[in-house]
This record gives sequence, C-alpha cells and structure tokens, in this order.
Amino acid sequence: MSLWIVALVGLMYGCAAYLGVELSAVVCKNITPFEDGPKPGKPPVALLIAGSVAVGVSLALRGADYPSLGIAALVSVSLVACWYSDVRTGIVPDVFTLAPLGALLLVAGLTHNWNVFFATIGVVVPFSAAAMLSKGRGMGWGDVKLVALGGAALGLSTALIAFSVACFTAAAVALALRRRSEPIAFAPYLAGAIGVAMIFNVF
Repeated sequence: MSLWIVALVGLMYGCAAYLGVELSAVVCKNITPFEDGPKPGKPPVALLIAGSVAVGVSLALRGADYPSLGIAALVSVSLVACWYSDVRTGIVPDVFTLAPLGALLLVAGLTHNWNVFFATIGVVVPFSAAAMLSKGRGMGWGDVKLVALGGAALGLSTALIAFSVACFTAAAVALALRRRSEPIAFAPYLAGAIGVAMIFNVF
C-alpha cells in the first residue's frame, strides 16, 4: 500500500478508537459499579487511540485487504469500549461484545467458515469454567464474552496464545502492585492482547 493509504488507515483506526471511547462513555453513565468489583479508574484515552492507530498502520503495512481492515476496525471499536468501560466501572457491557460477536458469526455462517465457531467455543469453555469457579470475582462473565469475541476474530490457536499472555501479564501486574486479593479490571489485558494479536493474524 502507498504511504497515503497507510496514513488514511491509521486515521480511520484512530477515529474507530475515539468512537469506542465516546460510546462507552455514554453507556457508562447508566452503570453503577459493583461494591465488590474493581475500583473505578481513569481510562487512558490517548493511549487507546494511539494503540488503535498503531494496529491499523501495522495491518496496512502487512498488506491486509480492505475487508479485513474494515472488520478489524469494527473490532477495535469494541476493544476500546470494553477497556474504557471496565476501567471506569468494572463492568463490560454486553453491547460491546455480543453485537460484534454476532456480526462475526453471521459472516462466518454465510461464508461457511466453521472454524470461527470452533474457535469461539474453544476459548469460551475454559474461561466459562474459570468464571464459574471464581463466582465472577477472578473472571467475570463480561470477560468471557470478550474472550468469545477474541476467539472469533483471531482463531483458536492465536487466541489461546494471546489470552495466555494476558493472564500472565494481569497476574504479574497484580503481584507487582500487591493487589493479589483485590479484583482487577481484566478486560484491558484481554483487549490489549486481542489488539496486538490482530496485527499478526490478518483475517
């Protein structure tokens, strides 16, 4: 791709991230954080936008086709929205996970790409077990739905690697901050892992 197209793609992804922030901010106004959930924080808006731009530019430089760039941009909106919501309220709203997941599964069904369904189920099962065993404290159901979206977007093998890295990173950060007994916002780690993995796993 020419440099001006790469720059245009980066701008599109920056706008996608900004849209995710704005949508999440609207939804978060009607959410009351759980008393036993993660402490509300301030989402790193500039970092989210810059990270999304980096993903878009990287995909363009790697030669992703236009449909793949469009799908990844839509997923980026969701990832940014999930990150923002979880940091601000400790909750990942279903609209930011189930809506794009449904769209990906619909496209997969129409194109007979059954691997997307297998990947989604493959990552949901272990994370659902973790959510059940921890009773929503170590792993929330919003995180499980985000994992399902990541599985559909990345494929099974890439998703499992990305989520393993996210889990180890979250555990290391909690240990470093001495917050092992406190709930943490896990969606940022999952969303970040999905975003980085998309660079190496073009749709």
